[in-house]
Amino acid sequence: MSTVQLVLSIILGVLSLFLVVVVLLQESKSSGLPAGSIGGGESETFFSKHKTKSYEGRLALLTKASAIGFVVISIALVLLQKYQ
Repeated sequence: MSTVQLVLSIILGVLSLFLVVVVLLQESKSSGLPAGSIGGGESETFFSKHKTKSYEGRLALLTKASAIGFVVISIALVLLQKYQ
């Protein structure tokens, strides 16, 4: 195992733990019923307009970024092992 593979493996481990924590911190989007079954969908409120500035918006952004990083590093590790 090369130094690059070792560093990427450590980063992947830390990133996977971070991804699990961020996903577990998020609140559930529904409370049993589908979102649009009774009320006709989500109404436009102040919090839905400014979702990226809220705590939930930041968690969603961190989830997306860490998931993309996880996939990219995983593919890089596979390619490094294949062409070594």
